[in-house]
Amino acid sequence: MRFQTELVPARLTRRYKRFLADCVLDSTGAEITAHCANPGSMMGLAEPGTRVWLEPNDDPKKKLKYGWRLVEDDAGHFTGVDTALPNRLMRAALEQQAVPELTAYKTVRPEVKYGENSRIDFLLQQDSLPDVYVEVKSVTLSRQPGLAEFPDSVTARGAKHLHELTRMVQAGHRAVMFYLLQRTDCDRFALAGDIDPAYAAAYRAACNEGVETLCYRTNICPTGITLADTVIHLP
Repeated sequence: MRFQTELVPARLTRRYKRFLADCVLDSTGAEITAHCANPGSMMGLAEPGTRVWLEPNDDPKKKLKYGWRLVEDDAGHFTGVDTALPNRLMRAALEQQAVPELTAYKTVRPEVKYGENSRIDFLLQQDSLPDVYVEVKSVTLSRQPGLAEFPDSVTARGAKHLHELTRMVQAGHRAVMFYLLQRTDCDRFALAGDIDPAYAAAYRAACNEGVETLCYRTNICPTGITLADTVIHLP
């Protein structure tokens, strides 16, 4: 999946009010404010001076003319920080049958209502097969070299999703928790149980009931992001 417009490099000055980021453009030295499409803590990714990549836009309906898409570390590794991108990427991957564990399903329905006032990221359907409920989580936290973790902050909403997936399994469907690593420097994944013990407990309970787990990494560069291969999931 390619970015809609060519990204431009900048340096982060500060991130504030969760959805705003002041940056200095490499090209002109101008200071601009970019939209940060990430409600999480962005632990380790929002330090002043961080090299970032922004997507310009000329949409008259948008007040901010830049969107923060990537972080680049000193070693040249990229992290995707836009939490809206994983679902766009996953929709394309599922429709193109690029996820081997789910290739039997031809119908891909995004944002379907289910459970108790919830929406599943993707409902997969195929004649003679049980429906599959797929919840996608963007993984950006890394506190140890090569290891990506989720979540980066307490997420009651994430725990609710696990409870909803469990109910779908109990009703005779399949349910998949899909962790998408938006980092090019990680090939392992684990839950950050010290950050949110309740989420970790909900995850273990869901797995015991039959909720499946898939963990994939991504290829990321300033031109776009694509689904790569599976990663090691640590217990």
